[in-house]
Amino acid sequence: MALPLSYNVRSLFVRGRVTLLAIGGIALVVAALVVLFAMANGFRLALRATGSPDNAIVTQRGSNSELTSGFSREYAQVLMADERVMPGPGGAPLASPEMVVVASLRRKDGMDVNVTVRGTTPAAFDVRTGVRIGEGRRFRPGLYEVVIGRKLQQRMKDFEVGRTIRLQRKDWTIVGILDAGGSGFESELWGEVDTMGPAFNRGGGYQSLTLRMRNPRAIRALNAELERNPRMQVQVVQERQYYENQSGDVAGQLLGLAGLVAVVMGIGAVFGAMNTMYAIVAARTREIGTLRALGFSRAAILTSFVLESTVLALVGGVIGCAVALPFNGISSAAGGANFAEISFAFRVTSDALVTGMTLALLIGVAGGLLPAFRAARLPITAALRS
Repeated sequence: MALPLSYNVRSLFVRGRVTLLAIGGIALVVAALVVLFAMANGFRLALRATGSPDNAIVTQRGSNSELTSGFSREYAQVLMADERVMPGPGGAPLASPEMVVVASLRRKDGMDVNVTVRGTTPAAFDVRTGVRIGEGRRFRPGLYEVVIGRKLQQRMKDFEVGRTIRLQRKDWTIVGILDAGGSGFESELWGEVDTMGPAFNRGGGYQSLTLRMRNPRAIRALNAELERNPRMQVQVVQERQYYENQSGDVAGQLLGLAGLVAVVMGIGAVFGAMNTMYAIVAARTREIGTLRALGFSRAAILTSFVLESTVLALVGGVIGCAVALPFNGISSAAGGANFAEISFAFRVTSDALVTGMTLALLIGVAGGLLPAFRAARLPITAALRS
């Protein structure tokens, strides 16, 4: 005989309060999971967008970030003269030797946070495509001038063009706002490397060197040559891949937190759904006996109650995903590999929504299975006498 699905549907509306409680609990679990995934995705995408696939970044061999890297200016000059580096319009190589440090600055909320300070050359704006001055102008060599990333400007206190900030007991004038397509560069402060180097006691060398390559495929070969050269203790990585790798620890921690939330809250939601379904079965004992007397088999009863629990969970999953969607695009910040804040936007992706719906489905099936077995095994006579 067919499944008594119309009976299950009517019962959901008759016991509306219990139904809403079950749906609400599952919706909260799914919403929390999707939001945590959105955080991890946003942080990873912000760093993935940092840099260009045509560029190579040179750092000290064995370093895990620019902050812990360091090599001499001589090494930089040798690498900039390599024939695989693309020349600029005037014939000079498209290369930007850089200094990277961290400075403590005050946010709008009054908290002091670490900010990446990058000493660059004017060539940095030509080497890195997608980086431009959205407001004001570029810094001028030899002057205490800086440009600040758009996201950094939005989060920090008194960071407007024309204002001054205090770094290393010197006043630096903000002359421009840096737009970089939402990448990690928008969380940084840039100045001229030969001016910043002495101010930060970093005049003897560089932390990184960014090169525009004629052919990006040559990056691996160049790195292999450097590995065979015991004198040059540096490594070369594609710039975009380098910054994407910087997201590994933080994004992994966020995803781990999302997994922990999914397990802990998911178990709670399963027991909640199970308790709800047991209450539903107990309240419908006589009705179940009537269905059995009408000829519905135990398999039909079992299947119908599992489907009922699954439908409740899927409705909760849809509501949870809908609750999480407004978080898409919300700005936040997290610490990166340089121990500095990186601003990013939450990204609610299709993968996060699918994961949330999958969790809801599992909760529905797991929460409804045992109560469905109980309903299916009720003797007809005992059920009718209850």
